[in-house]
Amino acid sequence: MAEYLASIFGTEKDKVNCSFYFKIGACRHGERCSRVHNKPTFSQTILLKNLYLNPNNNSIPKPEGGFEQFSGNTYTDEEVQQHFDEFYEEVYTEVEDKTSTTLASQIITRISTFLFYYNKMLFICFFRKNYGEIEAMTVCDNLGEHLVGNIYIKFRYERDAERAVEDLNTRWFDRKPIYAELSPVTDFKEASCRQYELGECMRSGFCNFMHIKTISQDVKKRLRGRRKRSRSHSHSPSRKNRRH
Repeated sequence: MAEYLASIFGTEKDKVNCSFYFKIGACRHGERCSRVHNKPTFSQTILLKNLYLNPNNNSIPKPEGGFEQFSGNTYTDEEVQQHFDEFYEEVYTEVEDKTSTTLASQIITRISTFLFYYNKMLFICFFRKNYGEIEAMTVCDNLGEHLVGNIYIKFRYERDAERAVEDLNTRWFDRKPIYAELSPVTDFKEASCRQYELGECMRSGFCNFMHIKTISQDVKKRLRGRRKRSRSHSHSPSRKNRRH
């Protein structure tokens, strides 16, 4: 019996534990779900709730539930992609451990872009410190309240994820508090919508699986190169250990 229960844990056959929360780290029923949401006490992955805002969306989720409507603008696909690339790279490089390029200098070089996309509303992100090496980072482009703007970051080490959650929950982003938590998600491929990847999802943005927003190839190459440099530096011998 114990083996059977273990084999169906987190699957649709499991009548006790929520399969959606186990796979995706979010459930449309929230705390009202009839099944258990087993929140991890340790994990490599963290969730930053509703952090990304697509410039073409005209509503954002409120902490107490529901949506807040505002007067939005319409941007071209190219403008939205540029905005997302800027956002993704900013968050990625500020969360991952590094020794160069301060946040202040990045804000100075990018502030004109942010001012344009947010209609002269200052876009400020204060991260107090960096946390560790990132293995993967995913941003949801869904419209459902439980998934819209969610960012999932998988660190190489669990201790880095724990430190990130503790610190980020004291920070603000775009004049809103950051809500961070450890997430049970370990396989983003399993959590993503395959129909969306093929351009065939019939549920549009209200699908309960992740609609993963992709970054441009240029940004992907830069971050990949950055990761390789970081790993090569971490594996290189220190100056003290070098023979003269």
